[in-house]
Amino acid sequence: MNSWTQMIVTQLRRDLKLAARLGGGGLLAVAFFVVLVTLVPFGVGPEPALLSKLSIGIIWVGVVLSTLLSLDRLFQADYEDGSLDLMFLSPLSLGVLVLAKCAAYWITTALPLVLVAPLLGVLLNLPAENYGLLVLSLLVGTPALSLVGAVGAALTVGLRRGSLLLSLLVLPLCVPTLIFGAAAAEGHMSNFYLLGAVSLVLVVVGPIASAAALKLNLG
Repeated sequence: MNSWTQMIVTQLRRDLKLAARLGGGGLLAVAFFVVLVTLVPFGVGPEPALLSKLSIGIIWVGVVLSTLLSLDRLFQADYEDGSLDLMFLSPLSLGVLVLAKCAAYWITTALPLVLVAPLLGVLLNLPAENYGLLVLSLLVGTPALSLVGAVGAALTVGLRRGSLLLSLLVLPLCVPTLIFGAAAAEGHMSNFYLLGAVSLVLVVVGPIASAAALKLNLG
């Protein structure tokens, strides 16, 4: 393992350990997701046919909102303890380190939501043929949500009440992922390609934009 790969793995392990030690972020996202989906039948009515028709959209909206719930902490801990300054001085590209942080965030926050989604699909009478498509669309689309959120988190790190501004910045940018993801889960295969393209583009562009935002905001 070369030194750069070791630095990336070290950053990923550090963020995973930090998330486990601090706790709350992933569990809070899952709890919010469960509560949100559980409340929907009380608002729209308990008719199975109606819930079945709305199930994919409800789950995708819930995942989007839940994924962004704790994004304000993505860089905040590093900002508060000075680790962000060390990242600036690292011989490794700041964008690569940001990508490692986004991967850790996806593992601890988005992946649990993907695993819980099929269980909530039962509550919403999700058609049996859509379970696999739903999980696959979430696996493909949620990285895009994390990467877009990282850009907003980088722009608002260190700001008071930054979480509110973060939501206003990021939510409109999540609309394409939401549209393509929901359509893909309904079986429109062309939207799987579009969803995958969005995620792949953001894997390249997202860390670079986040690194530039961090340098602009704190440099």
